[in-house]
Amino acid sequence: MRRASSYLKSFGSDFPSSIVVFLVALPLCLGIALASNAPLFSGIIAGIIGGIVIGSLSGSQLSVSGPAAGLTAIVAAAILKLPTFETFLLAVVICGALQLVLGFIKAGVIGDYVPNCVIKGMLAAIGLILILKQFPHLVGYDASYAGDESFKQSNNENTFSGLVSAMKYITPVAVIIGVVGLVFQFVWEKFTANKKGFIKIIPAPLIVVLVGIAINEFFISKGTGIDPKHMVTIPIAGSANEFFSFFTTPDFNGFLNKEVWIAGVTLALVASLETLLSIEAIDDLDPYQRVTNKERELKAQGVGNMLSGLIGGLPITSVIVRSSANVNAGAKSKMSAIYHGILLLLCVALIPGLLNLVPKSALAAVLIYTGYKLAKPALFKAYYKKGWDQFLPFVITITAILLTDLLIGVLIGIGIGLFFIVRSNFKTSVFIVHDHNKYLIRLRKDVSFLNKPIIKNKLEEIPENASVLIDASRADFIDKDIVEVIEDFSIHAPLKNIRVEIKQNNSGQQGFSKILLEDKNRKADIIRKHDTTLETIEP
Repeated sequence: MRRASSYLKSFGSDFPSSIVVFLVALPLCLGIALASNAPLFSGIIAGIIGGIVIGSLSGSQLSVSGPAAGLTAIVAAAILKLPTFETFLLAVVICGALQLVLGFIKAGVIGDYVPNCVIKGMLAAIGLILILKQFPHLVGYDASYAGDESFKQSNNENTFSGLVSAMKYITPVAVIIGVVGLVFQFVWEKFTANKKGFIKIIPAPLIVVLVGIAINEFFISKGTGIDPKHMVTIPIAGSANEFFSFFTTPDFNGFLNKEVWIAGVTLALVASLETLLSIEAIDDLDPYQRVTNKERELKAQGVGNMLSGLIGGLPITSVIVRSSANVNAGAKSKMSAIYHGILLLLCVALIPGLLNLVPKSALAAVLIYTGYKLAKPALFKAYYKKGWDQFLPFVITITAILLTDLLIGVLIGIGIGLFFIVRSNFKTSVFIVHDHNKYLIRLRKDVSFLNKPIIKNKLEEIPENASVLIDASRADFIDKDIVEVIEDFSIHAPLKNIRVEIKQNNSGQQGFSKILLEDKNRKADIIRKHDTTLETIEP
């Protein structure tokens, strides 16, 4: 009862947000189905299941699920290899079953190992992709499908060449609709910033779409309207029976087909990774900083994919574009995702003709504005101020995603992030200073085999008749390779008349030989001398 009451209280935020998500999701569901060489309605089915079913089962309050652009290449290849689309649907069911297994074995922990700078870079990259990819649609050039996120496009162009080509095919009416819609959203945000009441909950994208329809209808009356190809295209059923015929079931005769299982396993792995990345990103955007249970999310995705495959839908993941639009629209709970699924179902069933009046340039304006919110210049400035170890992984992640795709770009970003983590630990784990013939080598944090060359070289540079204190008391871990290097140096040091003392913690966990610690009085004397002469110059 308490939870139901909470959802009712957030209705004023969640329902307007669901309208925004619905308007964003509609062209993406259709575009991804088109790019996947699947029936258009299969994308709508996936969007409905992603909203209603996964939205209900998921623990995430702001994530929105549906067909994902990152799966289009896999889906298109699988549909091409398999005998029928119905056989492919069986692969989607297998994908869902495997995701359930991944949820039960707690594979969701993988998402926790992605550095925050990579997550932020991923969000900024998605924002830039939206701006770059939707600009051609804004001016009336629809060579690539709505929702395309890959650098190389199906029409043999790429993200940047598509922008150049778009300038050659500008449609004046589409430009008017797109520019008006884009400007209106920026003005509306400032106008409603300090307002309260009904006007605050009116979603700007809904007004953008309605104004876009009105502008196009006006120009149609003058004989210069937009080409029908630039409009949303939803299959229209003439009767209830025809509508239900859009739904289909898998062909279970393909259960022993090796290609079906290969497609199912591939979809499960890629869809799960995309979901975990999206969940990490949306939790980061959540103004209430709620943390999603990753195992529950994988189970919810598994159930959703099984059901989607059983009734004719595409595979589903949690998707950043719809989720970030949900956050930016002010959603407070998972009900926004559920409402958007209900809206998809009702609108495609009852008013598909009205939806087919929506110009793609109006929806492009909504998506470009969403992209701007994800990739604000302030975000780049903030990461620049954090230092190169944060800024470089952030920028490299963005660049890699722009030039490849989401998963490859994120993997590259994680690799760069790990490099800086290792580099930082490498630089701070060994501290060396000297004053005349007195040397202090202090080992801190985790000292791994990566530190072996610098320690070995520094020990070899110590001159004759010097005294050396090797302080390992502050180290949490010392690799055995390092222990051997220090012990070898200590054994041979008398040949150069070098006095060596090792200081370690009382537990003796560093593993140095007891032979090196026999002379306690001499050790205490050297420690005292080094601490008084060198401690003052240690940063």
